[in-house]
Amino acid sequence: QVQLVESGGGLVQAGGSLRLSCAASGSIPSRNALGWYRQAPGKQREMVATITGGRSTNYADSVKGRFTISRDNAKNTVYLQMNSLKPEDTAVYYCSADTIWGRYWGQGTQVTVSS
Repeated sequence: QVQLVESGGGLVQAGGSLRLSCAASGSIPSRNALGWYRQAPGKQREMVATITGGRSTNYADSVKGRFTISRDNAKNTVYLQMNSLKPEDTAVYYCSADTIWGRYWGQGTQVTVSS
């Protein structure tokens, strides 16, 4: 069983920065993919960034050049550094972990960007 707990969300002005963290309880093999997704009100959940065990990364076009995903396997933690935030980045952000049992999700953390 894997549990994911996000932290670091909050209210920030446009142009500001936030760093999200997601700590996993239970062992997640370092080769497993981790990711960040977001869901804005009235919209479907969308991929923001993913990182493989080999640290290959993939980003949504809307966040390329502004967001950076990273992982610390020793701490079972994945991070999302968000810079140059825009009001359209406002959403609940969820971390994910892909395992042999399927994809696990955190409970989400709210990010609100004011204009």
